Amino acid sequence: MLPTVLDLASLKDAYASGSANPVGVIDAVVDRIEASSDKAVFISVFSRGVLEAEARALMARAPEPNSLPLWGIPFAVKDNIDVAGLPTTAACPAFQYAPAADAHAVARLREAGALVV
Repeated sequence: MLPTVLDLASLKDAYASGSANPVGVIDAVVDRIEASSDKAVFISVFSRGVLEAEARALMARAPEPNSLPLWGIPFAVKDNIDVAGLPTTAACPAFQYAPAADAHAVARLREAGALVV
């Protein structure tokens, strides 16, 4: 079972011990998002299938737990920062557009092994 607070230290420890893997963590994160009573917290979210595929791709690219600085660490992005595959809206539908690429910061986090939800 994952801790309530998914901080870097506890996730890295869980990955190192083999008690968790990125696919399981992503499933837990999606479960928590779906169970939230405040649906406005996340304006846009990748589907569970897309997130699981990203976690599996990370495990194929870097199979050793914690082999990248942010290996398997889920993160959210404010919707005024570009994430390829999610609309950038700045919480205003009139400003919405579909970015072709991630913002530089998002790309660097992904390169480091983090998983954007």
